[in-house]
Order: sequence, then structure tokens, then C-alpha cells
Amino acid sequence: MPVRFLIVSFDGLRPDLVGPALTPNLCRLKAAGVTLANHRTVYPSETRSAFPSLVTGATTDRHGMVGNKYVDRSINPSRYIDTSDSVLLRQLDLESGGRLYSAPSLGEILATAGRSLAVLATNTPGTTRLFHHKAEDFGHVRLSGHFREACTPDDALAAIEAQIGPLSPAPPNTEPDRVGQDWISSAFLDVVWPRYRPDVTILSYGEPDVTSHFHGTGAEATRSIIAHCDRQFGRVLDWWEAEGRGEGVQIFATSDHGHITGHTRASVADTVRIAGFSAGVAPAPDVDVTVVPGQVGALYLADPTEAKIARLVAAITSEVWCGNVFTRAKDAINGIAPGSLSNRLVFADHVRAPDIAFSFRADDTIDPFGLVGCTFYDNDRGPGLGLHGGLHPKELAVIGIVAGSAFPNTGSASSLPSGICDVAPTILHLLGIDAPTSIGGRVLGEILQPKSRPEDIRGEIFEARLGSYKQVLRRVVVGNTSYVESGMAGI
Repeated sequence: MPVRFLIVSFDGLRPDLVGPALTPNLCRLKAAGVTLANHRTVYPSETRSAFPSLVTGATTDRHGMVGNKYVDRSINPSRYIDTSDSVLLRQLDLESGGRLYSAPSLGEILATAGRSLAVLATNTPGTTRLFHHKAEDFGHVRLSGHFREACTPDDALAAIEAQIGPLSPAPPNTEPDRVGQDWISSAFLDVVWPRYRPDVTILSYGEPDVTSHFHGTGAEATRSIIAHCDRQFGRVLDWWEAEGRGEGVQIFATSDHGHITGHTRASVADTVRIAGFSAGVAPAPDVDVTVVPGQVGALYLADPTEAKIARLVAAITSEVWCGNVFTRAKDAINGIAPGSLSNRLVFADHVRAPDIAFSFRADDTIDPFGLVGCTFYDNDRGPGLGLHGGLHPKELAVIGIVAGSAFPNTGSASSLPSGICDVAPTILHLLGIDAPTSIGGRVLGEILQPKSRPEDIRGEIFEARLGSYKQVLRRVVVGNTSYVESGMAGI
């Protein structure tokens, strides 16, 4: 019997929100499988860095999706890229000769081996494309619950619309997206699985991320959409128990990042201007520093000399809102600017990477919903709402649950550190497909053979100072694989 895989993702779902009352079906999966109790995402903890890591098995320095938004300096003049735009991503891939990713993705690897990847998602159209950016080139199924431009092939979409109803417009950000979750669940169960039998399927629920951003991580609206997504997953789990498991389907349940709560708004652009630079949100002739919007800081200098980078780092590290700061490597630990760490320590050294990457300062304050984790932020929304992108442990912690015949120790939990980059190599290993050298994740042998000897584990701590500013970065290493554990900073 062939082995197949279903990867189910819940965008922005914190593991500590998974419990019998709110997510009984995820708990049912835990009872039938193995929980990865120490599972993490990558830095930056943004969706369109994390999901590329899921499908490439690589960190951002290898796959090149350095953030939800970035500045493309491969052309002159430089341009601002918003990776939520599916049409733009297709254009970039074609312009670059197929090098949108700097590493092969799961869909490409499977296609080369004569296998298939199907994607059904209610994330942004760009995120949907990034799950399998070359689906149309291989005739694979990629479906968005709302955005026609991210769907391929036409006949698959037509068959689903004829059977379960047409795509609906995405609801306003202030309204939880229930219709989309229902549509992709039905599309998988009623058409994609019966008709196509993909070797690997990604079913990505785009909630509770958006609702957390606009209502709060523990708000009633957010809890309601978590419960709704869990009910839709319950339909899929019912199918798996009745049919899919018997046909060799293995399930990976995951999320791409967690959320913490914003408490105080800051202005990065104001600090940039006070330091003597002109600031803008996109490259322009009169802009010295492009301040890429987002919860994780990304600063691109028009003239990135070492002296100017150091001056700007000195300015932001004097601010109460500044967390960890990274610049290009001076040596194995330090960045070129005093007070900064090397961006290689967080696996963010790529040609697209910002000259200065930073996180906003976060702490373990209890938010209004009783959840751990609060932070400074820079956006146009008020306090009390969900945020992510940085290095707080609750931003980096993600769901990890596996179930199926390949994972024999049912109802157990593995405390060995693992990460989102480990999913692809584990799947390829079970499919008997050689992993490319770009993959940095490891095969999760501890859940395939629970009695196998655990790999050596060690912690790493890196520090940098500038005046009264101090930052600390923690990593954990399993065998030869490193995971970013947390980052904190303070004055």
C-alpha cells in the first residue's frame, strides 16, 4: 500500500490554546498519534517565511523568503515586494528563471520523483501560491478558498465549484472566515481526494491568524474561529479514521507561528529620522532607509555602509521598544554593527535579507486574556491585538502532532526539540525519495522508531551589548540541527 500524507495547518494557532474544550478534534488526533511537544518555527516568525520553510525543509537563508515583505535589490532601482500577491510571485519566478525560491520545494521534489502535491488554503493568495509555486507547471492541484488567481488547474476548480459551490470573496479582516474553511474542507473530502489521490496534500486553514490580529489572541471571536476550524478538521479526521488511515494516509498537524499581544505602539520611522536618515515604506530616490512594515523589523539602507549601519543600530538600540538586532556577520557571533548579533545565528543571511533585522521588545507579561507574552509594536492598530514575527517563545512555538501507521507510539509526546523544517525531510524519507542538500531539517527518527537512541542535545547562548543595551539569543541543537529557541533584549 502506498504511503500518503496530509499536512493540516492552522495559521497562527498557539499550542497552549489546544485543549479539550476548544479543540476536541485536535485532541482526538493527539490521542491517536504523537505530539511534538517542543516544536518551533523559524525566524522571522512570519507566515511567508515559515510556510516556505515547511515546504523546502530549509531556513530563510536557504529558501530566500526573508519576510512577508522585503526589498528586492536584484534590479535597479530596487523595488518593494509584498509576498501576499500571488500574481507578483508568479511574475518574479518567471523573471528569475524559476528562482523565486533559492531551494527546491516539496512540490518540485515530488514532481521530479513522479509524485504529486495538492494544496487547499484560505490564506492570502500569495501564501497559497508559496505552498506550491510551480503547481501549474506540473499539473498539480492548488486551490484557494477565496482567490481565483491562486487556483490551478481550471478543471479542478470548475469541478469543485459545480459540486460544492463557487468561491466566495474573502470576508473583511474584522470578520472571522468561516465560509472559506468549510469550502476547502469539502473540496478536499468531496473532490480532491476521491478524484486525484495526491501523494501529499496541504490543507491550510488561514485562521485564527487574521482574527487574532484584529480581535486579540484570546478574544471570544478568536476562540470561536479556532473552534470552527477544529470542527472542520473534525470532518477530515472522521474521513481519516473511516477511510484515509486504511489507505496509508499519515497526518501532520502544525501551525506556522504563535501570537503574542501588543501593548505599546512605537514609531521606527521617527527613530530613523531622528538619527538623521530619511525614512520611507518603499525604495525611492529621496529615501535613505526603507522601513519595511511588519511586526518584525527590517531596515534596508540605500547606501548600506558599515558606518551607516552602525549609526542606525546605535539609534534603535537606545529605544525602549528595541529587541534583538541582527546585521551581516563580522565573525561567528557578532554583526558588523556594535551591539548586533550576526544574522547567521538566526539563519537569516540571504541576499534579500535586510541590512538590519530586529524584533520588538517582548516580555512574559500576562495579556488581558490570561495568555503569556506581550510586546511593543509598530502598526496602525490599537493595543491588545495579536502580533508575531519576533523571537518570544510563544511566537516561535507551533503545533506539532503526527498520526498514522508510520508513528507507532500512539498517545505519546516527544520532548525532543523539533521544527517546521523537519516535516519535509521526514515525509521524503518515508516516501523513499532522496532529500536535496538544501534541506537543513532532520528526519524525526524519534517518532518513527521511539526506542531509538536520542540524539545529543545542547543549548547555546549568544550575547551582545552596546552601552546599557543587552541582547540574548538562545538556540538548542539536536545532533547537527539547530533551532532558535528565544531572543530577549533590554536596556
